[in-house]
Order: sequence, then C-alpha cells, then structure tokens
Amino acid sequence: MAGKPDKAEKQRLKAEKRAASKQRRSQIWQAFQMQRKQDKLLLPLMIGSVVGAAVVAFLIGLIFGMSWIFLPFGIAIGALLAVSIFGRRVQRSVYSQADGQPGAAGWALDQLRGQWRVTQGVAGNTHLDAVHRVVGRPGVIFVAEGAPHRVKALLAQEKKRTARVVGQTPIYDVIVGHEEGQVPLKSLQRHMMKLPRNISANEMDSLDARLAALGNRAAALPKGPMPQGAKLRSVQRTVRRR
Repeated sequence: MAGKPDKAEKQRLKAEKRAASKQRRSQIWQAFQMQRKQDKLLLPLMIGSVVGAAVVAFLIGLIFGMSWIFLPFGIAIGALLAVSIFGRRVQRSVYSQADGQPGAAGWALDQLRGQWRVTQGVAGNTHLDAVHRVVGRPGVIFVAEGAPHRVKALLAQEKKRTARVVGQTPIYDVIVGHEEGQVPLKSLQRHMMKLPRNISANEMDSLDARLAALGNRAAALPKGPMPQGAKLRSVQRTVRRR
C-alpha cells in the first residue's frame, strides 16, 4: 500500500513532462508557421543546410570509402544547422517587430543571458521615455529609450545620483536607437556583452543591493505596450535549448 502513492506521483510527473514537451513542440511549430509565412528564405535556407551538409559528408566519405557511414552524420549536422538558422531568423524577426516601440529596450534587457541585474524604469516621463538600470560585471549600465533630447537629461540626472553610491565603480550609458552614437535594439545584447569586466559577481550583489535603496523616480510612469513578438520569448529559449 505504501508504494501506491509513489507510483501515482511518478505517473503524474510523467504526464506533466509529456504535456510540457507537447506544449514546447506546439510553440515551435506555431513559430515556424508564422516565420515561414513572412520569411520566404526560411525553408530554402533550412533545406539547403541539410542537403549541403549531407552532400559534403558523402563526398568526404568517398575519400575514405565510407560514404554511407558518413552520410547520417552529415544529415544530423545539417539538421542542427537548420534549427540554428530557424532560431536566429525568428529572433531577428522578433527584434524587428519590437524595434521603435515604447518598452522595447526594457523587454530586450530581459533577454540578456548571464549574470545581469536588470531594474526597469528607474527614471522616466509621461512621454514614455525611460531609463533602465543594469548591474553586471562591467559595473552599472544605464540603457535609455525615447527621444534623445529628453533621455539625455534623464541619463545625466540618474548617473549623478548613482555616482554618489557606487564610488569608483564604472558607469556606462547607452541610448537605444538608430542615430549616430546610439545602439540599435538588435545589437543591444552584443554591445552589453562586449563591455569590459570590471567587478566580481560578489561585488555585483552588494552593488545591486545599495542601488535598490535609491528606489526609482518613475513609479507613475505609464508602461509602454509589450513589443509584438514578446510572446515568442519562450519559443526562442526552447529553440536554443534544443
């Protein structure tokens, strides 16, 4: 009798795992269908990667007299390339749809991978201009979105009051946009990753705690609409895992 609950629990967990797996497959399929309709190059590129890798593997196999042994490896490599192509083109499409919309930079910061402490909307105004704070290994990074002539003033004010708390820790600022000196939304993550590493992970935690005490000056800031394609966030993560 004692073993029955354990068996029931295992069956429940197994059923939940199957349901989650089915949901992931459904999300990927829906994303594929959406992307295929608006991206005419997707299928040719995916099919070409599988065929190309298979042909290369077959030709290499000819040299060693093992063409049919090398062929399955080529197909497997081609399939991985196809999945990678799909993931990258979905990501590019999502960022393209989000670009220019209020809240897009804050959304993009949520996609950062690695050790980052993101605090959205530490400063802003009723025009939906906003400054977001990120604490990472480079130090403190302020990411602003909105009209440049307005966000520059917001950035200056936020950097000034933050400097009193962080001491010698480097402070960087980024304005998201397409004008000279700005960083396009699609390049924001890459820009952040290229910044030098100046502090340790332990210093990050301490710094983030001190900055949290500052609060923010945008409590009443109307939140901008979630960028179109934000619903595909889980799909992107699923594709990367696979």
